Amino acid sequence: MALMARVFVYGTLKRGQPNHKVLLDPTNGCAAFRGRGRTLEPYPLVIAGEHNIPRLLNLPGQGRPVLGEIYAVDERMLSFLDEFEGCPDMYQRTLVQVTVLEWEGVRGAPEETPAADGTLQCFVYSTVTYAPEWVRLPHHDDYDFQGEHGLRYNPRENR
Repeated sequence: MALMARVFVYGTLKRGQPNHKVLLDPTNGCAAFRGRGRTLEPYPLVIAGEHNIPRLLNLPGQGRPVLGEIYAVDERMLSFLDEFEGCPDMYQRTLVQVTVLEWEGVRGAPEETPAADGTLQCFVYSTVTYAPEWVRLPHHDDYDFQGEHGLRYNPRENR
């Protein structure tokens, strides 16, 4: 069995969101849903730019703890996600501590099991490259492209 990396997704890659389909496409690699979680530290999750893209600003300690989903992905999917997320220019893949809220993952495999305190380390796509005014945008704790924020995401295929 290939070593799987954990990725925490908080935006359009979550189930029910416009880009979730890329995680289900086996030509991109393997992604297995493991559970739901929340960042241990707060971060500013903003909806910004001309396409209303959810962006996690890499400013730990500011904003709110962010809800999302935890996936175990293989190396091919991780490479695909790097390209999909415009890494390292638009987003940077970094590690964050995530508190597990619900777990469906395999217990017993070291890379799959949350720590005794219910946390685990996951890759996340956050950004240090953003317009300074984005810090002052409303901070969200849970993204939904149809949310009350009224900022409709413009899918890639329409750009």
